[in-house]
Amino acid sequence: MHQAMLYDKLGENKVRCRLCAHACLIDEGKRGVCMVRQNQGGVLYSLVYGKPITGSVDPIEKKPLFHFLPGTYSYSIATMGCNFQCAFCQNWNISQQPREAGEGDGIPGGGPGGSEVEPAYIIGEALRGACASISYTYTEPTIFFEYAYDCMKLAHEKGLKNVFVTNGYESADCVETCRGLLDAANVDLKAMNDKFYRTECKAKLQPVLDTLKRMHAAGIWLEVTTLLIPGKNDDPAELRELTAFLVGELSPQVPWHVSAYTPRYKYRKEGPGPTPASSIERALAIGKEAGLAYVYAGNLAGHDSESTKCPSCGATLITRRLFSVGGNRLADGKCPECQTAVPGVWR
Repeated sequence: MHQAMLYDKLGENKVRCRLCAHACLIDEGKRGVCMVRQNQGGVLYSLVYGKPITGSVDPIEKKPLFHFLPGTYSYSIATMGCNFQCAFCQNWNISQQPREAGEGDGIPGGGPGGSEVEPAYIIGEALRGACASISYTYTEPTIFFEYAYDCMKLAHEKGLKNVFVTNGYESADCVETCRGLLDAANVDLKAMNDKFYRTECKAKLQPVLDTLKRMHAAGIWLEVTTLLIPGKNDDPAELRELTAFLVGELSPQVPWHVSAYTPRYKYRKEGPGPTPASSIERALAIGKEAGLAYVYAGNLAGHDSESTKCPSCGATLITRRLFSVGGNRLADGKCPECQTAVPGVWR
């Protein structure tokens, strides 16, 4: 076990976790909402430090990040656990495992025999895989923050970038601690509806909006994803409110990915069916009408919006199909046809 960061010791051996917006008050011997941070004797410990459950080389486009080192690879890691309980989770078998197992069970992960996997090994694997970055993804990176933090520091020393794929529930302290280490984030804005967050995710909307603004202000390259679920978060009025937030509170230049959902976890038996392409296209149109310069369809292979186009002249700048880049004309970050600057991290 590894002592946690960002918590306060209180009386009667209680602790207050300050890592995410749940701000869990944790009694002696108990765990927080994420189920992977435990109070032992008035000290908060991470139960997943050095216990990655997966490590793989992915295209950066899989995150999805389309304006961040396109065509490069990212070494992706995750541990068990999550601070959300999304009924439609696409990776529920690892994100919800500690919760479903209960507090008395161990948490799998790590190296052979359960040994701790040091950050140096993760960085070495990324370099051996010719990766340009490390992505903390698949589950929620906030819940293994201590491990990610140590990896991020070493990654920068070795010339690698750092990426969070996150639900956006980081506390203000967490975002500030990431400043200068976290280079990019794709944040899930799951809905513009607090009831949806409370009932479907066991969380709240406002902290996610706050994190988006804090990350943008901190200079972290930001892209936003909404997994569009029929009848749950696809109401046009709600999507107009969501895109108005992106334009007004962040920037019209922030890329918005609208991904098609397929039934997973609890939605497999009781949820809606897959997202029709027409719903994705309607959402993309709403984003463009709101003034977003870059809107992308996710999980619709071959859709025209997978490619990056100049918002000024319409020239195709980066050609994509799913996670593959076919061509990139943005070597200097400008449209070669009209010289319009396209925001992003291109080198």
